[in-house]
Amino acid sequence: MEVQERQTYQAVIGLEFHAHLATETKMFCGCRVTYGEPPNTHTCPVCLGHPGALPVTNEKAIELGVRAGLALNCDIAEKAVFARKNYFYPDLPKGYQISQYDAPICTGGYLDVPLGDGETIRVGITRLHLEEDAAKNVHVGESGRMHGSVGSLVDFNRGGTPLMEIVTEPDIPSPEAARATANHLKDILRAIGVSEADMEKGQLRCDANVSIRNPDGTFGTKTELKNMNSFRFVERGLARELERQRRILESGGRVEQTTLHYDPDDDEVHELRSKEYAHDYRYFPEPDLLPVEITPSWVREIESSLPELPGQMRARFMEQYGLSDYDAGVLIADRDLAVFYEKVAGAPGVDPKQAANWITVELRGRLNETGMDVSGSRVTPERMAELIGLVGEGTISRSAAKDVLDRVVETGESPTAVVEREGLAAVGSDELGGVVDEVISANPEEAERVRGGDQKVIGFLIGQVMRATRGNADGGRVRELLLEKLGT
Repeated sequence: MEVQERQTYQAVIGLEFHAHLATETKMFCGCRVTYGEPPNTHTCPVCLGHPGALPVTNEKAIELGVRAGLALNCDIAEKAVFARKNYFYPDLPKGYQISQYDAPICTGGYLDVPLGDGETIRVGITRLHLEEDAAKNVHVGESGRMHGSVGSLVDFNRGGTPLMEIVTEPDIPSPEAARATANHLKDILRAIGVSEADMEKGQLRCDANVSIRNPDGTFGTKTELKNMNSFRFVERGLARELERQRRILESGGRVEQTTLHYDPDDDEVHELRSKEYAHDYRYFPEPDLLPVEITPSWVREIESSLPELPGQMRARFMEQYGLSDYDAGVLIADRDLAVFYEKVAGAPGVDPKQAANWITVELRGRLNETGMDVSGSRVTPERMAELIGLVGEGTISRSAAKDVLDRVVETGESPTAVVEREGLAAVGSDELGGVVDEVISANPEEAERVRGGDQKVIGFLIGQVMRATRGNADGGRVRELLLEKLGT
């Protein structure tokens, strides 16, 4: 009965993303945007909020905001206005944040999110606006620099970094779909060069607004989950909050509007504070900045420079190369890897599906182990195509090819040269037939069991052949020969 009651409730989720823009300098001053530098080494009177220091808008940040809005099918404003968002916190030296409120740079877009197996959902984009990031609070305890006391230090290097906030409509039906939405947005931002969107560096942060639609169709009370720093935590945090809200409603209680934090250590959500409203921030137009005028000709120029978007590339890879939705998704998530794949798949004699398998599984696995990306790898598309061709024409076995790939990753040399030097060429048909005869002769009991219909033993015999050939035989061909010679 409890399961039936839970089925009457529907999740209603909207996401808010904060992404650092890929600019060299900060939003309103000339300080460099850096990550991992010594604290408070990239600051100036503007980003530190000194009296009399005047901000100047970063044109590149405006361009990247327009670029993102076009990729998300938004309407681009002809005039955008910056505003002061007033609140007091140690990481905000001016006592206010320069943001946008009632005149954002982009509104009214949408995002078609792939969920797998060909299913997609359309998630509306409410607004996209630009602002400056706050400084970074560094919390310390007994092992920190506070000599036994607990407190916080502030690193102002991050303060003033150009930040783009993207707010979705509450169109997301589940925690799993929320994770897919976050991943797809990250892929888009990276593909168009707007943001590196590295969550470990804090370049992409995600908040979520979540409620449960009541059985009568009305919306429930909305709560907000703040500062989830991985997409897995976005999914887990939303799942836990939905469970919490269902328990309250099913027990006859009332969900309170509040701000929450998901703690992965105990896999629970915890209340932080009551939810703020827009009027709490006393927004008003920033008096030290002129409105930003965005001309249609500039928008057209930016639009013409957009690359193929991830959704378009995914569909093309599936149609042009016959790839699965999963393989296409792995490739398009890394634009360098997708470009690498297309060069390999387009080489003469290379099967595109085999190329995808070798690149997404074998090559990518080795690169992950070494902490290297494909653009910095010694494995060129030409070397990868050569290796796949050697397997396809039967020159080397698939198992031997994995050893060859190890060498190519290490040295960058030709796969053909590795095969010749290491003696990894596949055993010829005549020689392989002789090895199969020897294995059958040396294992008469197992051979007889296979003749009697016990197919489980065939694996043992294949293993003996592969051992005798040092793995330089094609497993499929070995199986065929064994069955043929055993008359099954």
